[in-house]
Amino acid sequence: MPDEQGRILVAIVAVPEVTASALYGMFDLFSSPGRDFSFVTKGEAGEQRMRPFIVARSKDQFLAANGIPVQAEFDFDDAPMPDIACTPDFFVDPGASVAGQFEPEAAWLARVHREGGMLASACSGTVLLGEAGLLDGRDATIHWAYVATLTNNYAGVKVRPNQTLVLTGEAQRIVMAGGGTSWQDLALYLIARHVGLKEAIEVARVYLLQWHDIGQMPFAAPVNFRQSDDAAILRSQDWVAANYALPAPVAAMIEQSGLPERSFMRRFRAATGMTPLDYVHAHRLEEAKQMLERSDLPVEAIAEEVGYEDASFFGRLFRRRVGLTPSQYRMRFGALRRAMTPQN
Repeated sequence: MPDEQGRILVAIVAVPEVTASALYGMFDLFSSPGRDFSFVTKGEAGEQRMRPFIVARSKDQFLAANGIPVQAEFDFDDAPMPDIACTPDFFVDPGASVAGQFEPEAAWLARVHREGGMLASACSGTVLLGEAGLLDGRDATIHWAYVATLTNNYAGVKVRPNQTLVLTGEAQRIVMAGGGTSWQDLALYLIARHVGLKEAIEVARVYLLQWHDIGQMPFAAPVNFRQSDDAAILRSQDWVAANYALPAPVAAMIEQSGLPERSFMRRFRAATGMTPLDYVHAHRLEEAKQMLERSDLPVEAIAEEVGYEDASFFGRLFRRRVGLTPSQYRMRFGALRRAMTPQN
């Protein structure tokens, strides 16, 4: 709850596998409301409205995932009860269980929630909410590559992978952000909710932050292309990875597998979670995305290059699966290539 100066207390939970950019980036953003906009516009810092601190199971220094030293100000026994507790992303194998590895963190988060505090997570930090038993039967979001980390390990969780933010629970006191820099959206949302919209917009202006209003779909790979342990399916995966643009690829995949059609269809879905046709589309769309990012080829030419004779069908499929039209995707994700192109 607010400190003696009336500042909103924000705990940022650090585990040894934490991503330092999110940990310290959150600290910076939560330190900014009321203070920094006045400084950059008037030369005089204003009154700080939030008071972030780092909390961990121990105050002993440790190294974050990329080797950056982390020193917690409090441990779970001596930390003040915060208004908000945030869990930044940390390194965990996609789909893997972390059961029993974060019991102190999970117990403390559950206590904060019981005592009326808000819980907020970014990317894989949502896993700690699952360990605290707070995701059962609830909507959630996480980085697009980590959906299975939730669905494999927490009963009844309903993952909304395209949403940048998901709010759930009583009084919407649990807030989750998707992957990557969506922790910035999370911080801005929490500032707006607890301090004010004006202050959140000021922080966005100081740090040049942009809301991820397009969700996660445009950033995601259309499918996880991990190789199957099923040798027959693996043969078809290897073939389609090099030949997805050819006509009638599914029939050729069946032939490569050496299986009867019905057996192939069943085993392919069991191995990949997709139909063979959807798997082909995923390969084609991933290649199309890379061509849109790296070339100036017309959309119609890209459609043909990846295996679609009907450019209109390609455009509709791309929009449905990616969340943007091909032209919109090129405008957003081709900017780096354009910036690297010498100007006359």
